[in-house]
Amino acid sequence: MTGGKQMDGFVTLVRNLLVASKVPESCIAVGKQVELPGWFRAEKKWDLVVVHEKQLLAAVEFKSQVGPSFGNNFNNRTEEALGSATDLWAAYREGAFKPSSRPFLAYFMLLEDCERSRSPVKPNEPHFSVFPEFKSASYQERYAIMIEKLLRDRVYDSACFMTSISDAADNGGYVEPHAELTFPKFVTPLVAHVAAICSANSA
Repeated sequence: MTGGKQMDGFVTLVRNLLVASKVPESCIAVGKQVELPGWFRAEKKWDLVVVHEKQLLAAVEFKSQVGPSFGNNFNNRTEEALGSATDLWAAYREGAFKPSSRPFLAYFMLLEDCERSRSPVKPNEPHFSVFPEFKSASYQERYAIMIEKLLRDRVYDSACFMTSISDAADNGGYVEPHAELTFPKFVTPLVAHVAAICSANSA
């Protein structure tokens, strides 16, 4: 979880699930040709993009974080998640992806499970109080709160939040700490949305 390719396994898994659901491989871009136009910037690279018959069907972001700087990195991840989605939706509103219908936007987050990420964090409140759910919330809890809110506000259409200890690469161990942010709830609607449109367009 420290290099630039640490999420490639998850990207490949989602790609394979799409292909297994009869989505043409040629429609799925990973690694290259993943740039999409933005409204506030020229373009952004996504981790997985699905374009079928010149229609943008889906864009997926895969992120991870390890310690020890959970505070600064959490804020950066929050700003990235909000900024990327806001930029894409503004570009969609302005017709950047015509003739596409509303694309499916998905977000995946993997966080290191350690004592520091599980420990309560006291918020800084020099002028105003933070919202109650953030009072003494750990960084794991803050991530779950943030990602759940992204879904509830329809910033993203599906999301997954996993935690894993640093040496879990040997056995693939992970935890899904939030019932609404599991991998099946992340990938099932994504695959269904993309496969349905590909099937209808091919009929």
